This record gives sequence, structure tokens and C-alpha cells, in this order.
Amino acid sequence: MVRLVGENVEDGIYPVREALNMAEQQELDLVEISPTANPPVCKIIDYKKFLFDRKKKQKEIKAKTVKVVVKEIRLGPHTDDHDFNFKMKHALKFLQEGAKVKVDVFFKGRSIIYKDKGEIILLRFAQELEEYGKVEQLPKLEGKRMIMILSPKK
Repeated sequence: MVRLVGENVEDGIYPVREALNMAEQQELDLVEISPTANPPVCKIIDYKKFLFDRKKKQKEIKAKTVKVVVKEIRLGPHTDDHDFNFKMKHALKFLQEGAKVKVDVFFKGRSIIYKDKGEIILLRFAQELEEYGKVEQLPKLEGKRMIMILSPKK
């Protein structure tokens, strides 16, 4: 016995053989929807069309998802103004394109003692770009790198 639901069919409980015959008469398939229910729930549909529609919907959902691009810019603790401005223009372009920007100051060797300089450079970077992007993650030291993430303003 199965519970039959769907269009072109009177909802109710039918023997399996009768449900299969009804599906065959309509040239459709008998598909089990809920096997755990008591009695199991079946529906008369065109299974190939059902699979096609499901695949199409998944494709549409995948197309609508936004891909987040993260561009990376690396500075040093002793970066000069010209280099700083050059990197800032690149970051500005990335933010305008809608990408996130990961700015990091890399400390080589003993330059790790200038942690405060690295933080100052990153905060200055964020301040210069505040009208185009907002700080998503404040400067944070991870090993020999101090990292800050900027995301574009909508």
C-alpha cells in the first residue's frame, strides 16, 4: 500500500500494483517521495523532466552566487611614500572593481622589532582608502606578517 499524491490523480491510499498501473496509463513514472512515512508517499511525475528541472535550478543558483576575490598587497615596515602611494593606487583600483584587499606588512629578519611602524603603515593605508573601502579586519600580527583586510563600500 502506498499513499498517492500529485496532479491528475485522486489523493488516497492505493495498492502498489494499482499505483503502477495508473502511472503507466498516463505514460509517467511512479516516484517514491517519502519512504519513511507510513504508508510510503508516492507521486506520478515525468522523472526525466523532474531531474532536468532540478539540474537547471542548481545551475541558476550557482550562477547567482557572488565570487569573492581577494587581492593581496605587501608592504615593508620601512616603505617610502612613493612606494606607499603606488601600492595605494593599486588597492584603490581593486576596491573599485569590487574585490577585497588583503594588505600585509612583512617583517624580514630583525625588522620584527618595528611592529609599531607596521601597524602605523596599515592604519595610514586604511585611512587613505576610507572613502572607497572599510576595514573588515584590523591589523593583526601573524608570525612575521601583520595583516589587515579591506572590503569595498557598496
